[in-house]
Amino acid sequence: MSKMIENLFYSKMGQTLMNAVGVKKPLTLQRYQGETPWVKGEVLLAHEASHALQQVLKDAEIKSQVFTEEDSSSYDALLMDATEFKTIEQLQSLKTFFSQNAAQLPVSGRIVILAKAPSYWSDLEQASVMEALNGFTRSYAKEMGRKGVTVNLVYVEGQISHTLATPLNFLLSHKASYISGQPLYVQSHNGEPVSFNWQQPLAGKVALVTGAAQGIGAAIASTLTRDGATVIGLDILPAKKALDATMAKLNGISLATDITSDHVCQDIQEALKGKTLDILVHNAGVTRDKTLARMPDHFWEMTLNINLNAPIQVTQLLEQQNLLSQQARVICISSISGIAGNVGQTNYAASKSGIAGYVRHQASLWQHTGKTINAIAPGFIETQMTDQIPFMTREMGRRMNSLSQGGQPQDVAEGVALFAQPNSQGLSGQVLRVCGQSLIGA
Repeated sequence: MSKMIENLFYSKMGQTLMNAVGVKKPLTLQRYQGETPWVKGEVLLAHEASHALQQVLKDAEIKSQVFTEEDSSSYDALLMDATEFKTIEQLQSLKTFFSQNAAQLPVSGRIVILAKAPSYWSDLEQASVMEALNGFTRSYAKEMGRKGVTVNLVYVEGQISHTLATPLNFLLSHKASYISGQPLYVQSHNGEPVSFNWQQPLAGKVALVTGAAQGIGAAIASTLTRDGATVIGLDILPAKKALDATMAKLNGISLATDITSDHVCQDIQEALKGKTLDILVHNAGVTRDKTLARMPDHFWEMTLNINLNAPIQVTQLLEQQNLLSQQARVICISSISGIAGNVGQTNYAASKSGIAGYVRHQASLWQHTGKTINAIAPGFIETQMTDQIPFMTREMGRRMNSLSQGGQPQDVAEGVALFAQPNSQGLSGQVLRVCGQSLIGA
């Protein structure tokens, strides 16, 4: 019945009726289809790039053109380097540049602003200006979301360096179709960039994805495989048939075991066959919803154990047993619920908020190593689980973001793949929202 209502809603007649009352059909977002380089078209720069930024653009294989008043060309993306803004008056250039050029962007156009982290500045006005860019980005993203255009902010902690290339390329590409209104913090590193193939940046890497049988986990496994990694997919024994089918398509390794068991690390070690893990994705999770007064103890314990305790314990044990490589990338799946909370999800929200805290603290412990750890916080993502939600509730969930639609499992997977990159060493301790700029918890 719910599916029939949905089909009627999205039929030609249904959309005509919805348009009459001001409810428009969501725009079709472009998503990455294997293009190389990731950013296909030219990017319009607000002003001449510094030598450091020119090198980053070259490393990221981004073609760019500096804005001139006489230029009437169209561009797929706009980039403003505001890292040297020092006064409130300089913020005027945001209005000038974007009001003159943003209207020409196509659906799935990209806007990225570069800034220095507010903590970098000792001057009060400079720090205020850098924080002002955050508010501007969030508000402007809500304006441009109606046109299917994303707006994001990249804070550089230190000087512009090669560590900016991969995240900048990502945010300017169709890999970031469902990420908007977000600040991303990039740390500078003195080491040399790792040479890799943009088409398969994870070639030769070994990845473990938990909860890989279907849904978001299967999409993550598929995307990491696409990018060149060999994937071990882990899921519980009851999901073995689906897991085997998923991993067979990817030429991956199927591992049916319980992530909370005492022998899980031994099982992982056996699956590795003498290798170490380069990428560890903690995707496995459960929901057991009830209001707190009515929640059975086992609902609480199961959710916290699987969603929070298992990622912490498994990562620690793998590190202690030297099963994580020196440049390991650990990515955990958090949730918008952990940021904003939900009625009936005190257990789930606690577990997902705990993941964010774990990631930030573990990143500080790994600060002077080659390892990184980050989290993705998905919003409303179209999966088999959301298909079970009543239509009107589901439609409201889809619409409660700046892009007015649900995301795809691929959107989450692309965020995971960003953090998995060899040249994402400047990203650690991040919680990246993949939510179309959800209005909940914004």
